[in-house]
Amino acid sequence: MKLYTAAYAPNPERVRMFLCEKGIDDIDMVPVNIMEREHKSAAFRAISPFSQLPALELDDGRVLTESRAICRYLESLHPEPNLFGETGEEAAFIEMWDRRMEFMLLLPLAWWIRHGHPAFTVIEQQIADLAPRGEKTFLRVAKWLDGELAERDYVAGDRFTIADITALAAIGFARVAKWQPDAEKLPLLSAWHARMKERPCGQKP
Repeated sequence: MKLYTAAYAPNPERVRMFLCEKGIDDIDMVPVNIMEREHKSAAFRAISPFSQLPALELDDGRVLTESRAICRYLESLHPEPNLFGETGEEAAFIEMWDRRMEFMLLLPLAWWIRHGHPAFTVIEQQIADLAPRGEKTFLRVAKWLDGELAERDYVAGDRFTIADITALAAIGFARVAKWQPDAEKLPLLSAWHARMKERPCGQKP
């Protein structure tokens, strides 16, 4: 299999982190430079018609896009350690929290950075109003998540799951906006972040 990926982009990072936690190292990694618009090339569109990254090319030539779908497929091949839920009930709550991290934390952050950072003008037709809206929402949800972590050590419960990976990918991408969880203002989120950086998924290649 081949994984088409992009350095530092949050969705490719989600899959890279997932691979690290699973200990999967037999997939060919094919870097695609987003800032040079390689993902918009005809050659890459033949692989991923909507220019989506990451993209996992299976051995039979079919291609999976969408980071969560890729991770779920990889979990079917490598079921341990389980990151999606061992029972129907656990899986439902993990999915709820993973979707919250994706749509309530990562998506507003993407608006903030992609529509507000000057470097992204090469790949984004920026909409000025989206940047402050995204920033406000992201900061509000980060504060809410800090409060939620008073009840548990991980995003979705009492163990590490795909929801932690999505949250960590979001916070990693927030460095572009020069934001990291402040130990005084967001002590629980900051402590969680420090723990995540000690895990395989937190180790930078």
